Amino acid sequence: MRVRIAVAALAFSLLPSLLPQAKRDPAGDWPMWAHDLKGTKFSGLKQITPQNVGKLKQVWSYRFNRDGKPVINGPSGSELYQEVTPIVVNGIMYTPAGDRVVAIQPEDGKELWSFEMPEGLASFRGVGYWPGDRNNPPRIIFTSLKKMYGLNAKTGKIDPGFGKEGTVSLDVTYAGTPTIVGNLLFLGTNFYGPGMPHIGPQLDERGGQIPVQHGYDVRTGKELWEFHTFPRPGEVGYDTWPLKGSAENRTGNNVWAFALTVDEKNGLLYFPVSGPGANYYGGDRPGANLFGNSIVAVDMKTGKYKWHFQTVHHELWDYNLPPSPSLIDIQKDGKTIPALAQVGKTAYMYILNRLTGEPIYPTPEVPVTKSLVPKEVSFPTQPIPTKPRAIARDRMTKDDVVRPEDTTPEHAAACMELWNKVNYYNDGPFTSFTYHEDGDNARPAMIFPGTTGGANWGGTAVDPNLGYIFVNTKDAPFIGWLVKNPKWTGPSDLKNVEFIRTSPSGSNFSAPLKNAQGQTVGNAPCFRPPWGRLVAVNARTGETAWEVPLGLTPGLPEGKQNTGSSNSAGGIATGGGLFFISGGTSDRMFRAYDSRTGKEVWSTVLPYVATAMPMTYQGKDGKQYVAIVAASGGAGGGRGAAPQTNNHGIYVFALP
Repeated sequence: MRVRIAVAALAFSLLPSLLPQAKRDPAGDWPMWAHDLKGTKFSGLKQITPQNVGKLKQVWSYRFNRDGKPVINGPSGSELYQEVTPIVVNGIMYTPAGDRVVAIQPEDGKELWSFEMPEGLASFRGVGYWPGDRNNPPRIIFTSLKKMYGLNAKTGKIDPGFGKEGTVSLDVTYAGTPTIVGNLLFLGTNFYGPGMPHIGPQLDERGGQIPVQHGYDVRTGKELWEFHTFPRPGEVGYDTWPLKGSAENRTGNNVWAFALTVDEKNGLLYFPVSGPGANYYGGDRPGANLFGNSIVAVDMKTGKYKWHFQTVHHELWDYNLPPSPSLIDIQKDGKTIPALAQVGKTAYMYILNRLTGEPIYPTPEVPVTKSLVPKEVSFPTQPIPTKPRAIARDRMTKDDVVRPEDTTPEHAAACMELWNKVNYYNDGPFTSFTYHEDGDNARPAMIFPGTTGGANWGGTAVDPNLGYIFVNTKDAPFIGWLVKNPKWTGPSDLKNVEFIRTSPSGSNFSAPLKNAQGQTVGNAPCFRPPWGRLVAVNARTGETAWEVPLGLTPGLPEGKQNTGSSNSAGGIATGGGLFFISGGTSDRMFRAYDSRTGKEVWSTVLPYVATAMPMTYQGKDGKQYVAIVAASGGAGGGRGAAPQTNNHGIYVFALP
């Protein structure tokens, strides 16, 4: 009897290896955050198609939080897990899980191993995988606080051969995922303020950290090179800081993309650079301010500068570049053009030659409004592409105020009353902030897009078969003005700036929305929908292939709910002709669209708002799975409260 039990136990322990192996193709893995080094977020898996996706059902889930086990220094589930995208390599799923990193059997969610953090939290975005070599085992590499950890991918134990007993010290925090190419490893940089002490050091108003991008040897953790996103004397771009000393001791120009993009064939690494501090006032930093708001290409082996393209000159709007670009080869006029698509918080997509940085489509320098703030010298022009057309709202007039046919007569009337009362200022793309002093009658600026986009960190995905570039965007303004900083003591005060932004009361440009019973069910924007959208661009022509609203507003009458809504997380494309996205829309929906037409062909309601990017993979059983992390607390959009079970975790779907 004991022999039978032992044999049965052994068979159960070997179950993963006994699952059908012949059907599984390594190409069915999702081996890094954006699927591949090109940042395509595209999987060639074809099992799930527009014709059968309607049968997709949840097959398992994995819970991050554990009963009776508080997270070390942990914030809420919304902050902790909301942006995680797992990876699947060689048939095993790896993911951060708060104060742990875990390996999971991807066919059923069984936990294979768990690594407990000695302090702080693991990256709340993802992990990297290195396959190892003859001297080192495969590794899972991730960041936490100002450290990078290396784990044995087979056991989950610290790998002492990486860095100093398994860790590498970092100059600046980074919450994204390591980008690994052969034996090279690359990181970005994040800055965090007092609200997130579990992630990194507290900062003053200027930030208190100076960004430098690094390349490392993935085998040893040794630093190989560094690149200065604030140019130093003698370096390219230093002349764009004509005021002596203005580029020194300044925060900003960091690279906070969740993963970096690499053209491995041509040896190029791309940095999407954020803006210089302070975000909204640049009177102490005249000039274009490279490499702020730029996509920068460097030699991946040496970190040597190759080219740059600046999307915003002299940043004043917090229009940084959250995502890395997606690479795509464009077939045009019988030639293949190596290209990339870059979006940021502006309303524009830039399609560039990825070897030179030159725009594929005409991108003139367009004159824009001058700054209305004292001592500020704004840049006279900004690059605005002729193609693709704007992917989000970039201006606002009275004609754009919501109408009764868009929402309800009561809501539209309240919106027009607000517009007339406040007298907002907008002068088209790159509208200047206005200047306000106590007692004056200054008009608050209404700037489109606002400080969260346009597009945001979700960025672009591509379908190389169709030649389409996908991006989700939102229309959400920033309303405010600049005022004298009461803490400023003079030019020698390096911790503060002379002018800071504030917002008047009622600065969201929204009005109450009531249902048929006269009950207020929330606020709705006062500009015409769509308020959020999913856009597909034909890279070969630069034209919009299709565009649809992304997200519902259930509080509106039937027939008017398909307005689109605020969103940030990106989506993925598949060889089966589908585009999957949740986007963090308040309706808690996870959706699939026909990649060719934009038709919504499947949706399901998640237990939480999912502000993570999904992923897809093939299991050992030959099935294609689609997974997404849902972890934001509460639900919105009138669908009722989410279950109060704290089941923050991974939700996985497959065909029957």
